[in-house]
Amino acid sequence: MKKNSPINFHPVSTPDFLPVEQLQALQLQRLQAIVQRAYDHVALFRKRMNEADLTPEDVRSLDDVTKLPFTMKSDLRDTYPFGLFASPMKDIVRLHASTGTTGKPIVVAYTKADLGVWENVMMRSFAACGLHAGDVIQNAYGYGLFTGGLGAHYGAEALGATVIPISGGNTQRQLMVMKDFGSTAICCTPSYFLHLIDEAQELGISLKELPLRVGVFGAEPWTESMRRRIEHDSGLKAYDIYGLSEIIGPGVAMECQCQSGPHIFEDWFYPEIIDLKSGKPLPDGEEGELVLTTLGKQAMPMIRYRTRDITALSSEKCECGRTLRRIQRIGRRSDDMFIIRGVNVYPSQIETALLKVEGTLPHYQIVLTRERDLDQVEVQVEVTREVFGDTVGALETVQRNLGHSIETLTGLHMKVRMVQPQTITRSEGKAKRVIDQRKM
Repeated sequence: MKKNSPINFHPVSTPDFLPVEQLQALQLQRLQAIVQRAYDHVALFRKRMNEADLTPEDVRSLDDVTKLPFTMKSDLRDTYPFGLFASPMKDIVRLHASTGTTGKPIVVAYTKADLGVWENVMMRSFAACGLHAGDVIQNAYGYGLFTGGLGAHYGAEALGATVIPISGGNTQRQLMVMKDFGSTAICCTPSYFLHLIDEAQELGISLKELPLRVGVFGAEPWTESMRRRIEHDSGLKAYDIYGLSEIIGPGVAMECQCQSGPHIFEDWFYPEIIDLKSGKPLPDGEEGELVLTTLGKQAMPMIRYRTRDITALSSEKCECGRTLRRIQRIGRRSDDMFIIRGVNVYPSQIETALLKVEGTLPHYQIVLTRERDLDQVEVQVEVTREVFGDTVGALETVQRNLGHSIETLTGLHMKVRMVQPQTITRSEGKAKRVIDQRKM
């Protein structure tokens, strides 16, 4: 194989329906090229390959991907800002960065060809959920260093849709524009759209009477219960889009109109599922951590990137006809888990438990504290005005039902505090579900 083999890129191709054999041949060609590129230009990857006594020529089949070293988020932090770049700065046409929770941000880079790939997968994402030229897409993802806004923007334009680059925030303006401009689709986080629903109700606006028919929601885990709540209260169809900045941004995977899990755009992103403890690959259908390899990212190749997202791959045929495999809805991450009295708990479990109880709203926070060296959990959840204004006995019944529902799903008894609507702080980006006040 020649060094620096060109990565084939056809901006107008849509290989969602390729026969599996052809797709795998394309994947292998691109995998070999990107491994060679990373080996030639990324010192950290070359060092790890040499330590494992591997060369790019050892990648002879798709199964050989499991021989390659993992890449972790810590690698991006340790090499901040440009240490994982495989392209010189003269070829970098854009930089993005994730906000991060501590320390330096995660920096990601794109060549012109990388932006073409991103535009392509975002265009295919919108098409998958039934959008087309003539739609009016209100893009309420944040613009700027966050990858969501610009990724969705260029994909929607490539589709031929009309884009409203409204970005996040200013909820009343969002609703005014949605109504006056005749938005047929909206892109934002699911938690922010719930906030829009609440605000619309306060202002006497019926979302069901607007042209809005599609919601493209991502950037945070959400549950089927939240999907049902969104669709019931707004009248639109809610679709799950998946992506992460380190790989490309939104557009790694997208649900089709069957709403049976996001299809991974496998021609550009090679997926694996691994066991959390051993790191060994798992077969389709088994749950584990999603690992992704970029098959065409020139500026910053990601080889076997551990996403920390927990899911499973499905190769079952989808009614839409796409041959791309799907991932199970990602409701949790290995790193948003918290441990209480030896029990692993995920926020998504608590969300599911809360939404099983009538009268609750999908706005909650989990507050962790420590008293006398023992961990304590308080779940704060908003309830409807009707529930909050009911008798003391009725309130106690709802509170008991909430506590029982949480205990049934998690095996732990947790304190539940019901609060009035609009009490819990709304987020314009990713919702912050867990507040850890423990002094370690």
